[in-house]
Amino acid sequence: MGDIILSEGNSTDRTVFVLNGPNLNLLGMREPEIYGADTLDEIAGRLEDQGHALSLAVDIRQSNHEGHLVDWLQEAAADRALAVILNAGALTHTSIALHDAIKAIDVPVIEVHLSNPAAREEFRHKSLIAPVAKGTICGFGALGYALALDAASKF
Repeated sequence: MGDIILSEGNSTDRTVFVLNGPNLNLLGMREPEIYGADTLDEIAGRLEDQGHALSLAVDIRQSNHEGHLVDWLQEAAADRALAVILNAGALTHTSIALHDAIKAIDVPVIEVHLSNPAAREEFRHKSLIAPVAKGTICGFGALGYALALDAASKF
């Protein structure tokens, strides 16, 4: 399966990139008791509406490949995006490459998790993203994306 670009903004300084990592294309089907019943397309539609109301362009993407997420973080910086909302999925706990990419750019990154990793398996308790992110929103399901977009609109 290739990358999914759900909605592409106009790449202005009022653009927020929403980047989703591995397995998030399976939202709504994969463990809905943990991740909720909303699909990524449904979340994307609500974010587009919210972005319009906030006068933001929202560029929403998903990939199961770490390098694509790194490329998109660098693209967000090159395009002078307002912010990046990042749900790195399992890469949160393993990716030094994402950590370094976030550290290398001057765009604020908001880490989002549908579940609360601290309330789950021990291997999910440490985030390599959190130390270089502007902030983290977790445990609120799909609402976390909306909270992050609202926060990004204030940058």
